[in-house]
Amino acid sequence: MNGTGGFISDENREILQSASGSEGPLSSSSKSPRSTQVHGKGSPVNHDRQSRSPIDGHPKKGGCGGKGTWGGLMDTDSSYPLDSKDPNYDSSEEECEHPNARKSAPDFDAYKKKVTIIVEEYFATDDVVSATNELKELAMPSYNYYFVKKLVSMAMDRHDHEKEMAAVLLSALYADVIDAPQVYRGFSKLVESADDLIVDIPDTVDILALFIARAVVDDILPPAFLNKQRELLPNDSKGVEVLERAEKGYLAAPMHAETIERRWRVGKKTVEDVKARINNLLIEYVASGDKKEAYRCIKDLKVSFFHHEIVKRALVMAMENRKAEDRLLDLLKETAEESLINSSQITKGFDRMIDTVDDLSLDIPDAQKILKSLISKATSDGWLCASSLRSLSLEPRNKSFEDNFTKTFKLKCQTIIQEYFLTGDISEVFSCLEAENKTSSGELNSIFVKRLITLAMDRKNREKEMASVLLSSLFFPADDVVDGFVMLIESADDTALDNPVVVEDLAMFLARAVVDEALAPQHLEEVGSQFSGTDSVGAKVLQMANSLLKAPLSGERILRCWGGGGSSTPGWAVDDVKLKIAKLLEEYESGGDIREAYRCIKELAMPFFHHEVVKKALVIVMEKKNDRLWGFLAHCFGSGLITMNQMTKGFSRVEECLDDLALDVPDARKQFLAYVEKAKTIGWLDSSFHYGNSKNGKENGACL
Repeated sequence: MNGTGGFISDENREILQSASGSEGPLSSSSKSPRSTQVHGKGSPVNHDRQSRSPIDGHPKKGGCGGKGTWGGLMDTDSSYPLDSKDPNYDSSEEECEHPNARKSAPDFDAYKKKVTIIVEEYFATDDVVSATNELKELAMPSYNYYFVKKLVSMAMDRHDHEKEMAAVLLSALYADVIDAPQVYRGFSKLVESADDLIVDIPDTVDILALFIARAVVDDILPPAFLNKQRELLPNDSKGVEVLERAEKGYLAAPMHAETIERRWRVGKKTVEDVKARINNLLIEYVASGDKKEAYRCIKDLKVSFFHHEIVKRALVMAMENRKAEDRLLDLLKETAEESLINSSQITKGFDRMIDTVDDLSLDIPDAQKILKSLISKATSDGWLCASSLRSLSLEPRNKSFEDNFTKTFKLKCQTIIQEYFLTGDISEVFSCLEAENKTSSGELNSIFVKRLITLAMDRKNREKEMASVLLSSLFFPADDVVDGFVMLIESADDTALDNPVVVEDLAMFLARAVVDEALAPQHLEEVGSQFSGTDSVGAKVLQMANSLLKAPLSGERILRCWGGGGSSTPGWAVDDVKLKIAKLLEEYESGGDIREAYRCIKELAMPFFHHEVVKKALVIVMEKKNDRLWGFLAHCFGSGLITMNQMTKGFSRVEECLDDLALDVPDARKQFLAYVEKAKTIGWLDSSFHYGNSKNGKENGACL
């Protein structure tokens, strides 16, 4: 065995034995002539390239193709490590590297199939709640990283609408269903597989970079992910390009958060375009009768979630042009039979007609009678289930708010809100509302809340932030705000025509109202009690709002959701603002400079939260019987920094917590009454303010 020839002879003998089926296969590391136990420095076979492998002594690719190897023709050992540079490398095989992976492989395979179905159904229905529940039912949280990878990779090969849906779903699932490490691992897998994805999706680098940037903006992926992941990848991989594009192309850009969030959003213009295309295709179909062309146009719209608009528009045209009725009903019938328009969209289209038939009667006197006839024909032809429709009553529906005064108030509300969006003048809104709603009617307050949020949802983040600021500054009774949100949710189906993400927007407004203390957390249950069924819009809004409020750092995230503070400055967390206000008041009370305290309050850029300054200052004045802070409030009120509305809200919050305050200050009630009268005298409070008027108890104003 000292000579080279003898060694080769033994090797050939072993190979022949292996090929003839003898025991001791070549792949056995203990007997293989290429084992690392045999080779080393000074080995007589140092011409063997595999002997210098840093991995182990096995031939490349299991001995089935490595240059200079004989190959394991009958080798059955599958324990070779995976090589990412192997042309046959499949990253999905790494899922089974764990010693227990073989036992769990069937479970993982089943999970992958179910996840694919969940994602497909979600893209078809846009139902976040349903997708969330289905993923929870799988009860395999350790595999959720694959859901992240699958959701994003499938969305990458689809339209912007699906990309936005994927980003929204990930944010909704984060923390509650999919924990942070699983999200992190899912994006890691995506970056690692960028070289494979680019084969089928040429824009992989840009699209995946935007998904990563969106995840960072949505706070579901830490910014450090980019640098840490870059260190793990080869310099020439597409994954590195993805990370650099995300960092330099998106996250480093000015106003990057708003730009990234709106990149895939479907705005009003797009929805209006879809409506126009639907109208045009129906007009052309009525003129030509070409069903194939109508089918093609409907498919090209690629808005299956919006097919109820086709149904509604076709019914309106049939009622306006009775000669075209049969042709239009025939089109709806065949699209239903061919499943081009599904049954739920058919039902929704008819329900929308039932909801608007009263208004339609102004132009078509027999609208109700004609609609009943159309429903009867569709039911007899078998493509409509009449029992699933809302009732169509010949009696006028409840129009308690629809008298002339209310209609006029609605029109004036729209003008007030539009001017506010232009000027940002909250005091002007107060004046206008006082003039138009002299009786402080709760019904009219609710209508204003509904109109304010409806108009804001149709605009940019600036207006949404301004709407939240105004809502918290109005100091409407909580019951009126609740009624306003209930009215918003009831009309959500109609609002969805112009705003496909109405559920997400309403949930954010509702959560923001809680953070801003315009509502108390228990009011969410009151909103939810108005809607039955887990699939109702109200249930979806409530569930999403609760998820937002329960998420880590929810206060700060929600306060920053549209830019924060109603200005260009970032928003503050409510607890941080309260702490800052308490500190600056304590410093001023102990001898600080009035100009410095004034400047600090102004720099908070949260005028809607100045009632906290009033409340804390008044409590300190009553506790320490020191009027220094009373003078500070006079300075702030005189300069216009603190408005009468914020003064009123601050005094009301103190009134709500007098029971707690009396434990430390026995004469708190007596002092409070004296300060109320003093504030009325100098014009801080309206003469209508009376002790005992607060009807929200401690819901919004605990002494914190």
